[in-house]
Amino acid sequence: MELNLKRPLLFFDIESTGLNIASDSIAELSFVKIFPGGEQRIKTWRVCPWDYVTNRQRPMNPAAQAVNGISNEELADQPRFSDIIDEVCEWLEDSDLAGYNSAKFDLPMLAEEFERARLAGKDVNVDLHEPKMVDVQNIFHAMEPRNLRAAYRFYCGGEDFENAHTAEADTVATYEVLKAQLDKYPEVLKNSVDDLSKFVNRKFVDFDGHLIYNEAGEAVVNFGKQKG
Repeated sequence: MELNLKRPLLFFDIESTGLNIASDSIAELSFVKIFPGGEQRIKTWRVCPWDYVTNRQRPMNPAAQAVNGISNEELADQPRFSDIIDEVCEWLEDSDLAGYNSAKFDLPMLAEEFERARLAGKDVNVDLHEPKMVDVQNIFHAMEPRNLRAAYRFYCGGEDFENAHTAEADTVATYEVLKAQLDKYPEVLKNSVDDLSKFVNRKFVDFDGHLIYNEAGEAVVNFGKQKG
C-alpha cells in the first residue's frame, strides 16, 4: 500500500562510530525522501566523525566497525558533519521523519550532531522536535509482541496458556517454552545450563544495568552523558 502523505516523509538511518550518543559520531547518513504522490529521492553521505573539542577525527569503535564495515581510513577524507549540515537541513525542510528504532538512537544522534555544529559556529535553524516521527520498530513490536504469551503461542502450538499473568502459570509456561526452543533450534542451542546461560552474554555489574563491564573487563557507567 502506498503511503497517504500530506507532506514529505523522510526515512533516515545512521551508521556511527559507536552506540554512545554523547561520545560517538555519525559516520554515514542516508535519507530516503517520499513526497505526496509517490516521488522518491535518495541521498547518502559518508562523514568524517569529528571531535570538535580536540579538533581531530573520532575513531571508529572496533565493535561498530564489525557491524557497519566502515574503517577510519575510509572516513579520513570525507567531509565533517558541519560541512554538510546546510544540505542536510534542506533535506529535512518541511518533512516528517521515519526510521527503524530511530526514535531511540538515530534521532538523538542526529540532534547531538546538530548541537556540536552549533557549538562549532554553524547557524542551524532546525527544530527536530517539530516533525512527526514514525518509528517502524514500534509498530512491529506492538503488532508482533515478544512477551511470554506470544512466545508460548509461537513455540508451543499456537494456543494461549491458561491463567496467564499468574505466577505459577507464567513459570510453567516459561519451562515449556525453553523445552520447545531446544527442540526448534538443536543446531544452535546446546541442552546444558552452562551453554544456555552463555547464550546472551550478560555484562552487567549491578542488576539494574547501571554499570557494565567493557571489553577490557572494567566496570563503566552505562547511562547518561558519562556512559562508557
